[in-house]
Amino acid sequence: MLADAALAVMWVGLTCYALFGGADFGAGVWDLLAGGAERGRARRSLIEHSIGPVWEANHVWLIFVIVMLWSAFSPVFAAVMSTLYIPLTLAALGIIARGAAFAFRKASTELWQQRLFGACFALSSLLTPFFLGTVAGAVASGRVPPGLAAGDVVTSWLNPTSLLGGVLAVVTCAHLAAVYLCADASRADRTELAAAFTRDAVASGLVAGVVALAGIAVLHADAPELFHGLTHRALPLVITSAVAGLAGLGLLLRRRFVTARAAAALAVAAILWAWGAAQYPALLVGSTTVTEAAANSSVLSAVLVALGVGALVLVPSLWLLYATFQRETPDQQSSQ
Repeated sequence: MLADAALAVMWVGLTCYALFGGADFGAGVWDLLAGGAERGRARRSLIEHSIGPVWEANHVWLIFVIVMLWSAFSPVFAAVMSTLYIPLTLAALGIIARGAAFAFRKASTELWQQRLFGACFALSSLLTPFFLGTVAGAVASGRVPPGLAAGDVVTSWLNPTSLLGGVLAVVTCAHLAAVYLCADASRADRTELAAAFTRDAVASGLVAGVVALAGIAVLHADAPELFHGLTHRALPLVITSAVAGLAGLGLLLRRRFVTARAAAALAVAAILWAWGAAQYPALLVGSTTVTEAAANSSVLSAVLVALGVGALVLVPSLWLLYATFQRETPDQQSSQ
């Protein structure tokens, strides 16, 4: 019971990272595709304004997931970190390079410096979710066996399911970011930008749908256990994700941007929980279950109690941070 509670809490943290950190990465992808210095200035300005106050806070969720995995399911932590250290290291370097480049671009005055740091920021925003997606694909396809570096350190994450996970992570992040930016542009009364990001959101949503449909064949051939779980136990969640995604596209076309945000978030959250439901009770497919990997009850109790106490401080603080920067500023109000 305690092990399942710890797993559920960790999955909530993973969902939050996908929704907040994913949109953060996706904004960098649209920064990359914004165009030249002059043509893309308005888009980049809105992206910088939207993610500037929260981009560091978003990685709290990643740290939370890693600490929960280490504390509550240490054998799985050891297996994942040792077998998948290459994509995890590349993802970590991407997060570091992305943050540094974002900060330096804001402080730079020369155009060539802004372009250099901007390119680093944008490319890192593209590559980091890709590598994180390959990690998810490696775990979901059963290529991470128990033990220290027991799996192949290359083919564990360079395989059809991992590549599918990487591509799907990138297009999903881009879709989330475009949907979120539609609402930000509309709130700032920037109608042209809202229309442009609406087109981007619809296009990226359709691409995500195509990738997901193509992934059916990939999973059937390369990850049969995951495919079986998604088409049986987790099928209601898969359907929920598909319906929410289609509803989100319709809401975007009707310029219901705030509601579209909720629909897009539900679509992403549902597919993450579908993965969890499809794989449960296995943490390492084919070898290690939740019960086998869990720490003893005293450790799990201490972790959950500490989490509850910490949440009393963290959750209201994050809520205040996000809510504060979603309100109109006096400057925005006076400009409307």
